[in-house]
Parts: sequence; C-alpha cells; structure tokens
Amino acid sequence: MNVSRSPMHTLAAVVITALLTVTAPGAAVGAGAALVSRNAGNLPDDASPPFTTQRIATFDYPWAIAFLPDGRLLITEKPGRIFITTPGGGKTPVLGVPEVYYRGQDGLLDIAVSPDFKRDRTVFFTYVAPEDGGGVLTLAGARLRDSGHRASLDNRHVLWRQQPASRGGQPGGIIAFAPDGRHLFLTVGDRMEPDRVQDPDNARGKILRLNLDGSAPADNPMAGRPGIRALTWTTGHRNPYGLAFAADGRLWEDEMGPKGGDELNQIIRGKNYGWPIVSNGDQYDGTPIPRHSTHPEFEAPRVYWTPVIAPAGLAFYYGAQFPAWQGSALIGGLVSHGLVRIAFEPDGNARQIDRWSLGARIRDVSVAPDGTVWVIEDGARAALLRLIPRS
Repeated sequence: MNVSRSPMHTLAAVVITALLTVTAPGAAVGAGAALVSRNAGNLPDDASPPFTTQRIATFDYPWAIAFLPDGRLLITEKPGRIFITTPGGGKTPVLGVPEVYYRGQDGLLDIAVSPDFKRDRTVFFTYVAPEDGGGVLTLAGARLRDSGHRASLDNRHVLWRQQPASRGGQPGGIIAFAPDGRHLFLTVGDRMEPDRVQDPDNARGKILRLNLDGSAPADNPMAGRPGIRALTWTTGHRNPYGLAFAADGRLWEDEMGPKGGDELNQIIRGKNYGWPIVSNGDQYDGTPIPRHSTHPEFEAPRVYWTPVIAPAGLAFYYGAQFPAWQGSALIGGLVSHGLVRIAFEPDGNARQIDRWSLGARIRDVSVAPDGTVWVIEDGARAALLRLIPRS
C-alpha cells in the first residue's frame, strides 16, 4: 500500500503538491456546494464487465494487498502470515510476524509500504494482539529483509496500541499515508462496543493521524490534549475497512453499516460522522436508528448502500489499462461479491457508476504499477485475481 493503495506518485505528485500548499489534508473541496447523500444499494450489477480475470495464486483467509516498488505484492493472511508474491504467483513466506489474536474478524490485518521504502525498507502493518483474554488493535513497523529466497520482518516495533482490550470484532486497522509521506492515517473500528465511540478519550470509532514514529502531529485537531485526543482526526465511525487519498488531496473512507447504511465518506479534519447516534441503516433486530438528515451537526456519507454491499478495500485508479476509470475509486464488496466503481464530481459529490459481480466475497483491491487491478477474495482457498482489459 502507498499513499492511496495505488501507484499514483508519478502521475499525481504535481497535483497533490499544489493542492497541499493551500488545502490541509482532508479539507473540504468545493465549499458552498450542495452536498448530497446518494443511496446506491439497489443499483444492479453491470451485465458485461470491461475486464477479464486471471487467477494468480491462492491464500487462506487473506486480508490485504500492498505493492512493492518492483511490482511484487505483499499479502497478509488473517491467521498471522505474510507472503511476498510475484506477479506470476510465486510465494515467499515472511518470517517474524508477531502472534495475533485470531478470532472472527480479528487477526493480522493491513500492510502498507513506507513512502520512502527504497531507502528505509520499512513496512507498516496492523494486527489484533492477544491481551486479557481478548485483543488490542496494534500498529507496528518493521524493516523488510528480502534475499529473493528468504524474507523476514526485522527491527519490529509497536507504534500504537488500542486500549483497553476487547473480544469484539470490527477492528478497522486500515493504513493510508498522507500525500506528502509525512503522516499516517489509521482507522479504528468500534470493536462492537458502539457506546464508546462518542467518548473522546476512547479510540473506538476514530480515524487517527500520526507521525511515522507514532507520535502526535502538532497540528492535529486536539493537539496537546492528553491520550487519544491528541491523535484523533475524526470520530463517529463504525467498521471502517477502506481508506485512501485521491489525487486532489481529499481523503476517502468506506465503512460497514448495521442493517443497511454502508457508507462512503469524505474524511474532513475534526468532523464527527455520527455513529451510533445516526445511521442510514437500522439495528439488526429492526430497531430504527435516526437518519443522518435528522442530525445535520454530523457529517453525512456521500454515497450509502441500503441494502448493503459490505464495503472492504478501497483504491483510487490511475493507470493506462482502464482510461475511463481515471480518478475513480474501486471498492471491494463482501456481501455484493464484486467490485464497485465510484466517480467524483467537482462539487465534492460522488456517484456509483459501475458494479461488477466477481462471484466471490472481495476483501481488498489494489492497482499495480502497470495499471492492472488486483483483488483478493475472502475466506479459505481464496484467489488473488488480476483484472485486465477485455479485448
């Protein structure tokens, strides 16, 4: 993973640099425009995808994809394994992975390649570490040692740990680097303890912004405050499993709602997204939850899905293989068993343009240096697939 889970550095660096001189990360673009929430839940699958799929390799309960600069992939498996995988399907296990709390949704989660990887060989990864009969979401870094035939995580160190421990799922754990490479954003789910989300002293339901050494940036919304407040960028999130920067410097996130109300959000500094006070879905037992429209003080999603798609990995597309997709977001769907494409409008609104069935739960999506799209299925004997343009 890099700035946006896609190889956008060369194409978008000039655009990002210019925007960052006038726009803080996550700041609203198109101020004054009428922003709307669009329900894409009932939109049908497209009949004919513009791509074919190639099965490259198989993994057991994979969770995340990250591309190394040379085009190889890092793949995590939730039980606690990492592999370096070649585009041809060769797999080298990475030694030195820490013990994980592997239960339900918990285990080894995301992995991301340092913005300065060619110099520092650093990778960042998240996992739920065992503690007090449950687990704590943990962000760690390590130096990736790779001889071509043997690989390991050396100098492993913890940058942040969520406290207290929990036996619940919905850990979040997605990493995204700011376009300037100086800060790291981390999603933290509600751990199935929604009543703690609106507590500013509890990390549950937050998106954090950290320096690359794990310390609190001096310009965070609550910089200088004690504990988790100093790291908090936004709050009010449920189960955030996608996080990525677009080329214009805006940060986007997707998260799973309850019974309905999956969300795609623009992440704006200091905003509250309302969970569990508001949602565009209801409790699983049918108990209604007030809608976003009833509480305008909370930031509403730009796109939501009722019925749900269970959005997972999120990547922005920049490449030559699919010219019509430039600047689009690609979202893997667990319940929808496929891939969704989102297009963005100059006024800050977003719209689902395509939905393609792939016949399996899609856990993560990433874009290769050559512009092909790669997705990983969810579950046992899950396939790593490469999507190439249909002739």
